[in-house]
Amino acid sequence: MKHYNVAMVGASGMVGQKMLQVLEERNFPIANFYPMSSSRSAGKPVVFQSKQYLLEELNENSFKKEIDIALFSAGGETSLRYAPIAAQDGVIVIDNSSAFRMEEHVPLIVPEVNSHAIKGHQNIIANPNCSTIQAVVALKPIHDAYRIKRIVYSTYQAVSGSGLKGYQDLENGIKGGENRFYPHPIAFNCIPHIDSFLENGYTKEEMKMINETHKIFDDYGIAITATTVRVPVYYGHSESINVETQRPFDLEEVKQLLQSSPGIVLLDEPQNNIYPTPVAAENKDDVFVGRVRRDFSCENGLNLWVVADNIRKGAATNAVQIAEKLIQDKYI
Repeated sequence: MKHYNVAMVGASGMVGQKMLQVLEERNFPIANFYPMSSSRSAGKPVVFQSKQYLLEELNENSFKKEIDIALFSAGGETSLRYAPIAAQDGVIVIDNSSAFRMEEHVPLIVPEVNSHAIKGHQNIIANPNCSTIQAVVALKPIHDAYRIKRIVYSTYQAVSGSGLKGYQDLENGIKGGENRFYPHPIAFNCIPHIDSFLENGYTKEEMKMINETHKIFDDYGIAITATTVRVPVYYGHSESINVETQRPFDLEEVKQLLQSSPGIVLLDEPQNNIYPTPVAAENKDDVFVGRVRRDFSCENGLNLWVVADNIRKGAATNAVQIAEKLIQDKYI
């Protein structure tokens, strides 16, 4: 098997560290590994595959060496500045920020849903928003079978989605300390505010879910609305998803479709208290679906409860799966 030279930008961050773990667990075929960071973190050690590396300072010449794939997880500003440089140098960038997601020429990929779109890449591939990834994995088999007409997203998102500062706010709040990052205390609270508010009254997070779902499904006719909420959970986003389909469906058939679809684990025995929870999903790569039931308030209505680890499937694992698809389908 051929091995590849891989760079990671943001290797010391929360998602970067999880990417290292996922690459190891999945035995990704790496020849040479180049961890990179800002000047602030350059020189610090990171451990990968039982070997210690020193973080290289990211600069305009970082990608002049032979690198096949670069995993970016260092924020939008860094991606906007350095991803085009890497792409120009012949490196395929898989970017975890929102910087390029809605660019027409940049594929926005969830491998279980639209891996065919990778082939159109121009050396930059975008990893979708964490809350979008788990939603579209769950909705893909339903959309294929019955065509989705409308989606209502209501999310309950973990503090790790905000990075270390959000995580620390919850830790401090539980101990009675003050929050420093969120506009309100997150401990024992829910905040209906993720990212900044826009003129239309939605937050950026809500609009990401709407716009990214359209792009990933390549179907801009689906009516979509979203409300995203930060909750006092460390890891694992939960979503209540209400859909209306164009075609009638049989509920048992829907469950069978979900159960047989890649990346989905169906946990749907409410009479036995079996349904997905973020604690049970932590550090797992699957998307867990339960509470599957008909919505009697409209024709062809369906309710789902969808849970996934936002740092793994919602970020690190999805990026690594994209890299695996590049190799498997010979797009590299």
